[in-house]
Amino acid sequence: MLRFVRNYPWIALFLLSLLTVGCGDAICTSRRCLAEMLINKGLTSQPQSEYCSHEIRVPFIEYQTLSVDTKNLRLISRLEAQLEWVDPELKWDRSVYNYDAVVLPVGKVWTPLIIVTNGITSTMKHSSDDLLVLSNGTLKHSVVINTQVNCEVNLFNYPFAYDSCPVAIESWSKDSCGSKLSFETVYSADGQQGDWKTESANLYHKTDDRYYIEVNLSIKYTNPFITLLMPSILIILADMVSFALPLGGGERNCFKVTLVLSFTVFLNILNDILPGDTACSPVIRIHFCICLVLLVLSMLVSLVLTRLANDGSIISCSRSKGTVPDNTGNRDKRENEEAEADISVVQISGPEEDERMLKRVVNFLEAFDSEKMKSNKNFRFADKIDKIFFGIYSICGTIYFIAMTVVMVKYTCEVNHFEFWY
Repeated sequence: MLRFVRNYPWIALFLLSLLTVGCGDAICTSRRCLAEMLINKGLTSQPQSEYCSHEIRVPFIEYQTLSVDTKNLRLISRLEAQLEWVDPELKWDRSVYNYDAVVLPVGKVWTPLIIVTNGITSTMKHSSDDLLVLSNGTLKHSVVINTQVNCEVNLFNYPFAYDSCPVAIESWSKDSCGSKLSFETVYSADGQQGDWKTESANLYHKTDDRYYIEVNLSIKYTNPFITLLMPSILIILADMVSFALPLGGGERNCFKVTLVLSFTVFLNILNDILPGDTACSPVIRIHFCICLVLLVLSMLVSLVLTRLANDGSIISCSRSKGTVPDNTGNRDKRENEEAEADISVVQISGPEEDERMLKRVVNFLEAFDSEKMKSNKNFRFADKIDKIFFGIYSICGTIYFIAMTVVMVKYTCEVNHFEFWY
């Protein structure tokens, strides 16, 4: 071998040069090698500039309402955001690595943190374990944010409620250092969840660094109307129709007592369904209270008029002789028995006895007619008052339901949703 090198030095030099060139071609320039080269830089801190603030572009956000907790006043949402930012130290030379993009593990480079300012709970997860890096140092990634926002929804018009809730989004920053978000487009997906419907989701900002998504919500009133308002309307309607029952009997009073008890049980069942109390408390609570007052008032008036029709007085009073007044039926029966007894013991012995017996019969008939006239007078008086009360009750009840429906639909109660920003 040494003899060959001494005898043919130029050939040996040529072979050595070929070996050197072959080793140079062995340098790894594949896409995976490029990824490993970028990973080995260990750039897990935020890109730093002379202004101490880094811009994060958010070209697209997909918003979705998962549910609305009207009992605890919570808006539960899901956001998927696409993020883009530039890290100059992740650039590469296209003459060495001729690739436009490369995939890196998300844990090997710095990624921005997105925060929901008014969120009670908020979790951000990466939608993928990898992200895309372009040759100019631009990184593209997407994250998923699940959050519960404390939203004092205007429930005054429940079940015709509608309102907007802000979902404030920002990135971490402190004393002009950190990240600054730049938003472009917001899209609302799958807007109907449960009893609530998401009408729209629009992006607004209070200041240059305070952005929020205004979520416009409205309740689908069909189910609450059937389960809440309709039963109360039907019970009041049944109470109005109950005035067609006879005044003197006990059927009407029993029916009205049953309605009051049924409505009370109905309110106890709905205690967990009705929305929570807010600055704009649901007017439907007042509605149920008024309905209960109307039912109780109707029941009490019916009881009093029944007493008035039977005895001619509202309060039971003792007579001068200490006797307790009997009912009309018992009184008639007693007088008939006395008359029969008087007639049975009369012995016809002469004109004087005939005249005495006739006088007793006439007195009895006159007393009976007098009691009958008094009873009929009391009944007519009570019946007249009953008809007057029914007319007033029907008119006031109809006006009330119309007015309450207008208030539920038209009235607007203002709520400040931005108290979290101070």
